[in-house]
Amino acid sequence: MNRIKELLEKKGLTQVWLSEKLGKSYNMVNSYVQNRRQPSIEILFEIANILEVDPRDLLQIEKR
Repeated sequence: MNRIKELLEKKGLTQVWLSEKLGKSYNMVNSYVQNRRQPSIEILFEIANILEVDPRDLLQIEKR
């Protein structure tokens, strides 16, 4: 699971803005945000860089 949606909301940013910064389609970013698809590690680091957060801040550890 990732926390992209939470961080976008916290920073007052939109999925459209992130999709433009990443050079990805809105649908792809939306699938990341909705946790239907997980970004590759490279994309995760790119998102962290764009959002100016530590990549670990994008990850949510699920406890079993």
